[in-house]
Amino acid sequence: MKELSVLSLICSCFYPETRKTLVCEFEDMEVKALNKRASGQAFEVILKPLSPVSDVAHNLPSPPKRAISLEDIEKKLEAAEDRRKYQEAQVMRALAEKRDHERDVLLKAMEENSNFSKMAEEKLQYKMEQIKENREAHLAAMLERLQERVRNAEISVFYFSSKPEYNQEKHAALVRKNKELREELTA
Repeated sequence: MKELSVLSLICSCFYPETRKTLVCEFEDMEVKALNKRASGQAFEVILKPLSPVSDVAHNLPSPPKRAISLEDIEKKLEAAEDRRKYQEAQVMRALAEKRDHERDVLLKAMEENSNFSKMAEEKLQYKMEQIKENREAHLAAMLERLQERVRNAEISVFYFSSKPEYNQEKHAALVRKNKELREELTA
């Protein structure tokens, strides 16, 4: 049990009736404070029963309905038709925009694909040209080496043919070798 202060203890002795816990009162409800809790203050809301006076106040007569004419019905139908046409136009416009966007995306994709293909083709042509140039340089170097061999062979043939001890079979072998080298060069 909570400890009470001395003053509240004395007051409770002189005034034994409990204090009224009514916080506020509205037309159709009462709000009462309950005991304080650890989580905060608690309230109780009590709704008052409906009184016959308030019943009458709430049931106001609705304004009289006016007669609907044929012109009013036609106007409403025309307005509904206009709304329907407007909605259809909005849907068609949205579809057209979507179609345009899809076409733009497709064109962009095709353009990027075309650019990629062109770049790949250019790279391939560049590589092919480099390979061709390297091959031609390699063949030219080989041709130069073969021509050097042929010259060396001709010099040696000339050298050996001028010597008396030169053998004709060796000479024939050198000539055949020179012919083979020339055929390789021309092939």
